[in-house]
Formats: sequence, C-alpha cells, structure tokens
Amino acid sequence: MASEREISTVTVGGKGSSLTSSAVHAISTGFSKGTRDFGKEQMAIRGRAFSIIESVFKKHGAVGLDTPVFELRETLMGKYGEDSKLIYDLADQGGELCSLRYDLTVPFARYLAMNNINALKRYQIAKVYRRDNPSKGRYREFYQCDFDVAGQYEKMEPDFEVVQVLTELLDELNIGEYEIKLNHRKLLDGMLEICGVSSEKFRTVCSSIDKLDKQPFEQIKKELVEEKGLAVETVDKIGSFVKKRGPPLEILSDLKNVGSQFLENEGSVLALNDLEILFRALEKSKAINKVVFDLSLARGLDYYTGVIYEAVFKGATQVGSIAAGGRYDNLVGMFSGKQVPAVGVSLGIERVFTIMEQLEKERNQGASIEERRSLVIRATETQVLVAVLGNDLPLAAEVVRELWAANIKAEFGTNKKFMKQYDRAKQNGIPWIMTIGENELKEGIVLLQKVENKEEEFKIPRDRIVEELQKRLNASSS
Repeated sequence: MASEREISTVTVGGKGSSLTSSAVHAISTGFSKGTRDFGKEQMAIRGRAFSIIESVFKKHGAVGLDTPVFELRETLMGKYGEDSKLIYDLADQGGELCSLRYDLTVPFARYLAMNNINALKRYQIAKVYRRDNPSKGRYREFYQCDFDVAGQYEKMEPDFEVVQVLTELLDELNIGEYEIKLNHRKLLDGMLEICGVSSEKFRTVCSSIDKLDKQPFEQIKKELVEEKGLAVETVDKIGSFVKKRGPPLEILSDLKNVGSQFLENEGSVLALNDLEILFRALEKSKAINKVVFDLSLARGLDYYTGVIYEAVFKGATQVGSIAAGGRYDNLVGMFSGKQVPAVGVSLGIERVFTIMEQLEKERNQGASIEERRSLVIRATETQVLVAVLGNDLPLAAEVVRELWAANIKAEFGTNKKFMKQYDRAKQNGIPWIMTIGENELKEGIVLLQKVENKEEEFKIPRDRIVEELQKRLNASSS
C-alpha cells in the first residue's frame, strides 16, 4: 500500500496537472545534488569558452565526434581502477545492462575498435556522469572537452602536441596562472618496483598516491600500510621519491645522474628517454615553463601506459585539477584485440567555468559604474533592435527580414513608446537601435542610433538600411 506522502497530490498549473507533494518540495527547494542550472549570463560565458576550445582543437586538425551518453556496462567496467564505483548504472532495458559514460576516452576507444579505425585525431565536447560527492567545482553531471590522437606516429609526436594543445587552451581561456604536472606511468611503475612493491599491487598503490594533491603523505602512508598491506620501509622509500618535483629538465637530469636507481630499471630508462624527447620539444615550443615534472602524479585510471599529466589552477579559486590526460596504448585493444596507440587530454570545463564566473564577479566588484556597464556579460549577440513605434507587425517583419537576410543579428519590437524599446536595447547590451515611426515612414527613412549615445542620430534612406548599418557595424568591430 502506498504511503500518504506518495499518493498526496497538489494541483499545479490548472486542470489535469498534478504533482506529488514530494515533487513539489523538490522543485521549490532545489534539484539533484551535483547538478546545476545555467542562466543566460552563464550560458554566454560557456558559449564563449566552447568557441575558444573548439577553435584550438580545429587549429590542430582535429575532427568532431559524438558518442552515446550511455554504453554497455561491460564496456566501461575494469577501465577506471577504484573509481569504477562512481559509474552510474541504469536499470535493465530489454536484457541490456547499460551505464552512463564516466568519461569520453573509453567510448572513443570503443568507437575506434568497432569501426576498425587505425588513426584519428578527434575532439569531443559532451557531458559525462559520476556518482561522486559534490563539492565546489565537482559535479555529478559535467562537460568534458577531449582532444585525442590515435595511431602510429614517431616517438612522442602526439604526446607533444596534446600537451601543447592543453597550454594553448588554458592560455586562450585567459583564466590566470596554472601549472601542468607531468609524469610517466612506466617511471612510476619502475619507482614502485625499486621500492619493492609487487607488480599486482601497482595499480592500487597508484590510486593511493594519486590522492597526494588532496591529502598529506602521512594519511596516504596509513592507507598504504593498514589497508593495502605495504611494509612501513617500502612506504617510506616511496615517500622519498614522490617528493621530487620541479623544472622538467632539472628533475630529468637528476634522475639520469650516474648512480640513479632508475637507470637500473628497464621501464624507467624507456620513460626517461621518452621524457627527454618531450621536454626538448616543449622547450622549443615555449611551453615548458608551464610544466612541472612531478613524481607524485599517478592518475589512478587503469588504462594509462605512458606520459600522464594534470593541469592545476594556481589562483585563489580552489577547484582542484582543471584538465588531465595521458597515453593509453592498450585501451583500443581491449575491445578489438588490435593495438592502436593513443594519447589525449580532457579539459574539465565546469571547473574552468567556476574560475571564469569568479573572475567576472571580481572585475565587476572593482569597477566604476561606467566600467561595469562595459563589463556586462551579454546573453545575446544581437547587433540592432528594430523599434517600430506603433502596432505594425507587418512593417517590422519586412524590415527585420532584410537584416536577417544579410546575416545581421537583429531583434524587433512594436510599441508606440520609444523609451520602452530603448530601455530593452540598453538592458540587453544591444549596441544599435533602428526606429521607424509615422514621420520616418512619410520621409522614407529610418533613424539609427547608437544606444550608448542616443543623442547622435543618423537618418538612413529606407532602401539603404542594410548597407549603412553594415558599414557602422564593421567600423565598430574594427
């Protein structure tokens, strides 16, 4: 029998519309934890950011790709290490067990395998889902912006380009200071082998080390000893290595010094040689000053096989890492048995939006009234408002259609009160207003005014409105 709460309903919105009291309570108090609504100003910021990101991806020759929001559960399982517990499972639908995608990398690998593709440079901007504990800048539904290069290339070519793309993205978004922590999975495995960790524990130990940016080493040490069964001496040795971080070429030189234990480990030697090629290339491309060689970076995901990296914002807004990625040479082979090496990066755009929104707020707080007007975030890109002074929709339709046909971004209004239409343009940041009243109709003209200086009027012949407006729009943009 249903409880009273389940069956009690209230009428909302008139006849035939009813909601449970619990649903009404949810609507009035908020929404699901770890999700967000976005207003028009926030959407303007997001649109601007997505445009920048897509242009950087395309500049490097990437093509767009989209994949389903859910995958077969077996596709996702066994790829994320201890984070697999964060995957959202869906109810059985017709005999298929499906889950919401956790990231965009595994679906990309599945796509390559299914379509027998050996090489592809792709980007994807889409939402992913995680059953995580929500906190500032951490959500259960969020966008990722991925750039990946799959296929056989000369050593470290795609790795260099992916790190370069990451620096260009963060520079173009203009969010402030950041650093890219970088390590190599084979170097990490070599370090654990040198410390005496058995190979079957490499991944679970990496998951613990990966928490060092959020927890002190003493807490990680306790987890490794008490929960994962490592000896205290082993953990102390790990601790001495993971404290190494600094300028890439300096740390690399230190690790390659005569007597270094890393030179006695085959995997570590391969990793150090890879990193030398990468760092020399980044030095020439002027990107190495953004990179920190950090032996504590582990990236707990199971599919990484080579270089790994994570971008961290250095400003006041605390959001954690804002991008991460690495090389995953075996992931495609898990689906097809055919090895297709790949490397990529994922920008956690929601955290970048958090930073951008905070920067906008700070700019407005420190600005004068006039400066605030210029800093207003425009939710639309409208260039001109066609203001017909009277109830003459056919006239408004005729004029605004000419503007639209010329690809001018225009809105229209029919109201006899000029100030009402002028205020609409001002409030929405529309730079120009085109007015047509009885007098203008008789003279065969329109009045064109810049909204920020309405005293200055231009009388434009009716048959030249597109040409004259475009001339002024071009002058303003230049």
